[in-house]
Amino acid sequence: MGKGDIKTTKGKRTRGSYGNTRKRKKTVKIVAAKPKKKTAPKKTAKKPAVKKATPKAKKEEKS
Repeated sequence: MGKGDIKTTKGKRTRGSYGNTRKRKKTVKIVAAKPKKKTAPKKTAKKPAVKKATPKAKKEEKS
């Protein structure tokens, strides 16, 4: 059970091999998030305000 033993972790390290007793660390790919494009706010054409007709004042007729 030493450097020459293939079944031990120490033996795997010496030989530079991997297996059940010396697992490899899983590599995780890091992907940079894509920057969001800044868009200008949409300009909407404003409709002119509709003015409501005001009731006209009643004129008194002189008779």
